[in-house]
Amino acid sequence: MKSGILCPKCLDKLKSGEVSDVDLKVARLLLSLEDKYPSLQNVYFHKAVEADRTLAVIVGSGDVPRLLGYGGKIIKALGEATGKNVRVLEYGVDDRKFLEDLFAPLSIMTINTIWLPDGTTETRVILRARRRGGQSFFDVKALKEIARKVRNMVLRVEFAD
Repeated sequence: MKSGILCPKCLDKLKSGEVSDVDLKVARLLLSLEDKYPSLQNVYFHKAVEADRTLAVIVGSGDVPRLLGYGGKIIKALGEATGKNVRVLEYGVDDRKFLEDLFAPLSIMTINTIWLPDGTTETRVILRARRRGGQSFFDVKALKEIARKVRNMVLRVEFAD
């Protein structure tokens, strides 16, 4: 990563699609921030997923606070470098925790599974909207796309007062 040249094994992962260009870009950004923010040295970066103007960074168990630390400066630096809104998600958590991280700072009122006649399922998420249109915090369409890419989860998002 530091040299900018990938080893043959990493090149194979890139060609096979196991690792994407977005993953490499975010990994390089995190690596460049390590000197300024030493806690990043202990963060396990799993993957990065883009949808519209939103970037989801998926990190290891317990690493979310390390990325959110320093008063949000790491997230702000990632956002400025990529030109996207950044969401930090934890790898290997249950669906509820994944959805809570995805839709933070809004709180989830309920999560239901909807079984459709064709045998597929959708996950219905009802969020508690903050006063005066809580939907403006994030792009719901982009977050639904991230849930589909990361967890293969089809979301139906609703807001309640």
